Amino acid sequence: MTMTPEQATWFSDIFGRLVANVEQVLLGKTFVIRLSFTALLSEGHLLLEDYPGTGKTSLARAISQSVQGSTTRIQFTPDLLPGDITGVTIYDQKSGEFEFHRGPVFSNIVLADEINRASPKTQSALLEVMEEGHVTVDGITHPVQPPFMVIATQNPIEQAGTYRLPEAQLDRFLMKTSIGYPDHASTLRILEGAGQKAHDVTLPPIITQDVVVEMGRMARSVHVDPSINDYVSRLVEATRTATEVRLGASVRGALALVRTAKTLAAANGRHYVVPDDIKQLAEPVLAHRLVLDPEAEFDGVTASGLLGQVLLETPPPSERQAV
Repeated sequence: MTMTPEQATWFSDIFGRLVANVEQVLLGKTFVIRLSFTALLSEGHLLLEDYPGTGKTSLARAISQSVQGSTTRIQFTPDLLPGDITGVTIYDQKSGEFEFHRGPVFSNIVLADEINRASPKTQSALLEVMEEGHVTVDGITHPVQPPFMVIATQNPIEQAGTYRLPEAQLDRFLMKTSIGYPDHASTLRILEGAGQKAHDVTLPPIITQDVVVEMGRMARSVHVDPSINDYVSRLVEATRTATEVRLGASVRGALALVRTAKTLAAANGRHYVVPDDIKQLAEPVLAHRLVLDPEAEFDGVTASGLLGQVLLETPPPSERQAV
């Protein structure tokens, strides 16, 4: 069943209230907040490549408070083990039975801080739960409670003692973006509230977890015209045939682009996707899935710049076709 215009209006109103709520603690970062909620309502995960102290933890806490959810923060280190994330099975001498002790991944919003500092084995402990929504320990499956989103961070500057995320794991993240430093006006407002610690700020809840799940279901029902699917297919194919690219966007990337475009369309009060939704999300959804040729990277080519060129060279359908 396709979303109705009335449902799109309601969706947009709730989405705007969620964004405004989080903006109370993350000043001047409307676009990043909108991307974060788009990822949450698209049932995906977010990778933040950013400098320390830009508000990544505050973002995760603010999102969870806005939806009455739980949040945990996992500090990834070289000695972190997979069981430290998923949980372990322990033998209870009193009952004579094995009992599963849940790990920090069993939360609505999981902040995986500096994910590239842990070993590949530990990083891979997140793959199953990110893709399938459950954890398997000792042959027993334990589902996580929806809504569920992993917000992972990595430092773009300090690379000593880090493990590069493999392409297969990067592909599991719905979007990749950065918060960045606030502008001058936002910095002044932050400094005016320096007497209050960020962890002391508690935001009022806007919706319940059940409403988040319902909004995700509604977003999936947004209409996508065949011309939009054709446009996405041509964009993805262009990333694969570009001479500067060694590995183009995957089919999962194309699906992610359509899925997030549906959510963004509803957030903008529309029950159908338009080409501008695709253009706005192409860089955060596809850039981290591209592997550039080493010579192209040496010449200064970036994934974001390449996608910008692909968007310029790939003609979109007209608005009349897409509606």
